[in-house]
Amino acid sequence: MARQQERARRTRAAIIGSAAVEFGKSGYSAASLNRILEGSHATKGAMYFHFDSKEDLARAVMETALERYAQTTDRWMARGELEPFEILHGMLDELALRFQTDAVVQAEFRLIIEPEFYSDVQSGGGSVWGKATYVLATRAKERGMLRADTDPEKFTRMLAAVTAGQRYMTDLLSERDDLRSRFEEGFGVILEAMATPEWLERWKRTGWQFGARIEDVDTGS
Repeated sequence: MARQQERARRTRAAIIGSAAVEFGKSGYSAASLNRILEGSHATKGAMYFHFDSKEDLARAVMETALERYAQTTDRWMARGELEPFEILHGMLDELALRFQTDAVVQAEFRLIIEPEFYSDVQSGGGSVWGKATYVLATRAKERGMLRADTDPEKFTRMLAAVTAGQRYMTDLLSERDDLRSRFEEGFGVILEAMATPEWLERWKRTGWQFGARIEDVDTGS
């Protein structure tokens, strides 16, 4: 029984992985179930055993991506020895690394803008790291790292807009390998506008001390 359950788990994961590649490349409407099956080496019967429909499969990809977003945010939020902006930088750096290497996260970003999934935007990946960003921005303000007139909600909205924009632009320009530096650049621009002069002066002297490591990014492979 345990062996059968493990085989079923592996088959489901293989189908989700293949579906992520297909959704990420073709989008939802144009995605081919036959290509997903070919990529996963699963039978049609196995696919329909695990998933009721193409939409059900797409939602499974999105749910898997949310788990990976949570892995990233949880890992960095647990770094209590770091100051809030250092944690946030590490979190953004790892998210960029996931966007570069993780087909499931890439597919979620593509699916969330499809008409079939507009209603899922509020519960998508952005909500996972957006909540963590707000917590970190609030901590930063309490510690005098953000200017007194800076609203943590506004900080969070601006950072979300900048990172989403950078993510789209790197795809359009086929410059995905530059995403980590783009995220860091955008984050720096927001800090220049909203952080206190005292913190900025110190940051410009020391720079970022921590970043993401590829070995921490589980892509399910």
